[in-house]
Amino acid sequence: MNANFRLTEYKALLYRLFLAYAFYFVARVLFFVFNTHLLAVDGVGTLLKLCYYGLAFDTAALLYINLLFIVLSLLPLAVNTRPGYQKGLSILYFATNLLAYATSFIDIIYYRFSQVRSTRATLDVISQESNKEALTEHFAWAYWYVFVIYLACCVLWVWLYARVKVKPVKVKFNWPYFGVSMVVFLVALTLMVAGIRGDLNRSTRPINMVDAYKHVTVPNQGDVVLNTPFAIIRTFSSNNFKLQHFTDGAYINANLKPVKQYNGHPAAKPNLVIIILESMAREYWGSMNRDSHIQGFKGYTPFLDSLSNSSLIFTNAYANGRQSIHGMSSVLAGIPSFQTAFTSSPYAKQKIASIVSLCDSLGYQTSFFHGAANGSMGFQGFASILGFQNYYGRTEYNNDKDFDGVWGIWDEQFLQYMGKTIGAQKKPFMATVFTLSSHDPYQLPEKYKERFKGGPLPIHRTVQYSDNALRQFFNYAKTQPWFANTIFVITADHTSQTFYPEYSKQINRFAVPILFYSANSAYGLDGVRTDLASQMDIYPTLADLIGYDKPFRSWGRSLIDTVANETPRVINSTGNIYQLMQGRYTYLFDGKNITGVFAAADKGLEHNLLTPNPDAEMQKGMMDCKAFVQDYADRIVNHKLNSTR
Repeated sequence: MNANFRLTEYKALLYRLFLAYAFYFVARVLFFVFNTHLLAVDGVGTLLKLCYYGLAFDTAALLYINLLFIVLSLLPLAVNTRPGYQKGLSILYFATNLLAYATSFIDIIYYRFSQVRSTRATLDVISQESNKEALTEHFAWAYWYVFVIYLACCVLWVWLYARVKVKPVKVKFNWPYFGVSMVVFLVALTLMVAGIRGDLNRSTRPINMVDAYKHVTVPNQGDVVLNTPFAIIRTFSSNNFKLQHFTDGAYINANLKPVKQYNGHPAAKPNLVIIILESMAREYWGSMNRDSHIQGFKGYTPFLDSLSNSSLIFTNAYANGRQSIHGMSSVLAGIPSFQTAFTSSPYAKQKIASIVSLCDSLGYQTSFFHGAANGSMGFQGFASILGFQNYYGRTEYNNDKDFDGVWGIWDEQFLQYMGKTIGAQKKPFMATVFTLSSHDPYQLPEKYKERFKGGPLPIHRTVQYSDNALRQFFNYAKTQPWFANTIFVITADHTSQTFYPEYSKQINRFAVPILFYSANSAYGLDGVRTDLASQMDIYPTLADLIGYDKPFRSWGRSLIDTVANETPRVINSTGNIYQLMQGRYTYLFDGKNITGVFAAADKGLEHNLLTPNPDAEMQKGMMDCKAFVQDYADRIVNHKLNSTR
């Protein structure tokens, strides 16, 4: 066989790689079509531009996935063109490519819940789910059309692959054949290295997820540039808790105040009930939107709206993470999650200052309630790390006639169960409950299907149901002797489906409610606040309310303290970019450089104000953002989450 005869093989290889590019393009377009309202892409021209930038990330992903296939296609072997060898190549090609391709279709649906391309952290969260089989069955049924589209793409891909065949040729293994083959192989190897790194000039590091955001004006457009296989591969062995140095400890202590101390002295230690509502975004609450000026606004929380009238509510509050387990660490321990969930990291198993540990030191009985299968979401494991004395899940509830068939016990019954359980505990107690009925698949108990009609979004009717479940819980609690001296906190773990364009904006994708209520007027929990607040402020606020007067670690601030002179701020992450809201600006930080500064009112991050000569407030905000990231990593990596130094 003459070396030139290998042209047929090379052409077949290029064709097979071209097919992969084509189907990645299809997946990217489908990702956009199903998530248009979340991606702020203003037209076909912008979409095509994002697809063009995405070629670099497709190239890297496809080269990672097809490395062995390409090598085996190019090496000068005597059997390259034989039918058996070609069949083996096709099996390798589809076994790797179709598995990776499936992750892009999973993200077509999952993105609306996470608002970020799936990464290694997503796999960690899924691995902790104890109900994987039932959930997989549910999602396959609920989103069958996505599975059908995926299977259609796979069938078409296999059919197109088979259109170009390599005919068997007898090989005459001589030096020209070997020499030309090796030259082609080495050239291809060089190009593969360049493709994986992003280009030949990348001498420092391969292309990474943050590189997608340098091509866009609105951060969430970067998720169109990316593809899911690349996001998983590039984060598979990454460590997102790297120590960095931007400033000194004196600056951090003076400006971030990571160690707090308050001087509240309640007459009697109040009971605490922390209610974390699944997916119950601020968008769904009427009381949180009275001054939002959204035309035609409709809320779905009549009970919570009525409770708000006699509560302290924060209408400019945000989540510090994107997933349920992020909400647990943010609310209870004031630990946000950025690229990787802290709870899924190797650093989670350390002593952590939290409202749990503070209550424990004051003699509280502490309990965590979640009606799903024990171990679901990783809650039970992290509850144990935090030091909860009791855990109550579906196992302890022990009555599956109230099981919703997918996630766990209906909110109505489980909240009643919690109320009766804490009533039997010694006082004071601290109880946290994480609800679940307002989660996809947004189903209702049979008796409520005609009562709760919801609105334009499927989640609206389950929001109405969970709101009513809370009404019934409070109706019961009011009859109990412990109610009079109990402080209730209500918030959401993260946001979910959006209907109003205002809540589809990048910053408002984290907009959650925060409410403090007590029947005891001595705590002064009344009024409407519009200053910045976030989940990680809940822990220090409760520490202040229960009269904990020793120093403790907290990045959040007490929302009721007027003496400490602390700066209101919110920090969270799209998964790749840190977002710090502080003062008049929002700052975007990629871990090395500030990439954007936006007016606080610019929730869509449309007008970048970053300039070579920032004003004094901008300069401080930029440094505060870097300082936060520095102190966050330092305390986590060096096991200082319980330290007051």
